[in-house]
Amino acid sequence: MTLRDHEASVAVFLALLLLISLSNLVGFRRLGRRGRRASPGDLPTVSILVPARNEERGVEACIRSLLAQDYPRFEVLVLDDGSTDRTAAILRDLSADARLRVLSGAPLPPGWLGKNWACHQLASAASGELLLFTDADTRHHSLAVRDAVAALDDERVDFLSVLPAQEMGTWGERLLVPLLPWSQQTFYPVVALRRAPLSALTTAIGQFMLFRRAAYEAIGGHARVRGSAVDDCDLVREVARGGLRWTLLDGTSRVTCRMYGSFREAVLGFSKNLFARFGYNLPVFAFVWSWLVWVTWQPPVLLVLRAVRPDLVSREVATYAAAATGISFLLWAIADLRFRVRLDHILAAPLTVLAAAAVAARSVVWHISRRGVWKGRPLYRAGD
Repeated sequence: MTLRDHEASVAVFLALLLLISLSNLVGFRRLGRRGRRASPGDLPTVSILVPARNEERGVEACIRSLLAQDYPRFEVLVLDDGSTDRTAAILRDLSADARLRVLSGAPLPPGWLGKNWACHQLASAASGELLLFTDADTRHHSLAVRDAVAALDDERVDFLSVLPAQEMGTWGERLLVPLLPWSQQTFYPVVALRRAPLSALTTAIGQFMLFRRAAYEAIGGHARVRGSAVDDCDLVREVARGGLRWTLLDGTSRVTCRMYGSFREAVLGFSKNLFARFGYNLPVFAFVWSWLVWVTWQPPVLLVLRAVRPDLVSREVATYAAAATGISFLLWAIADLRFRVRLDHILAAPLTVLAAAAVAARSVVWHISRRGVWKGRPLYRAGD
């Protein structure tokens, strides 16, 4: 294959991604933009379940936003999972509200990861017809629960997840975290995938997951994914395998999340998740990240070479490289604008890909060496 043909194929590949991204502008529906509003008497009881381990930074704002929901029938259960900071004290101060129950986590059994064990305990203690799992670093609009319940009925699904707006306070967060909304907007044709029977094509975001209780119990709940570092992905796969229906919505107008508080936290978090989201399939993982770096960086490098040494890069190759570069930045612009990422990130997007690829390599080493640690607990333990 000539350089011209190769560069044309890169441009075509990115153009296909652009078609997916544009289709998601319509098909990736926003939570709260449509749907009927049932009368209070018709609404099911919702148990809002929050696992919390060392979450003093955001747990108070999270719980207050949940207690302020414009929804007539709900309870909030928070499980303090062995926190060593002020999380437990903050929860005690909030527990005067009768709708809030604070649970103390039981010791972690062999074979379980901490968050999955916490969610299992929360689900066992819940009384609602619907189970909403959400993270302690999220904040919720007062209509978030009402709109999510309406969407569950409107979409006629058993499981619903939403992608929140991501808050990023440091340069390190702004470098890595935009990868999450960009990948969802660019690589997942939501309309097609949520109707697909193949479990490998499912996707979910653990920051907000709403189950019909019957569906959660039918798939075995968190006990089914007890050792998973990406419980959200594995749960929605079990939903699809069970012949149940699921959907993913844009929740940026209803839910906000600050996933990490620093560059170090972001590196650790993505190290935990990236390789696991590919099912620990090293050949596929290596190919995807190598190709992603290549299609992001090779076209602009060719343009620079054309400007410096026109004899090395033909005008036709440069034309394809310019098209590929423009489409690549456009893909990031669409995702950043839609999911409320700072606009100056668009120019730094190639650095995001490079940094994420480095973290992806770290994720492989982290998992293969079985040395991964998350929130003070090893992801792998002898005998598990």
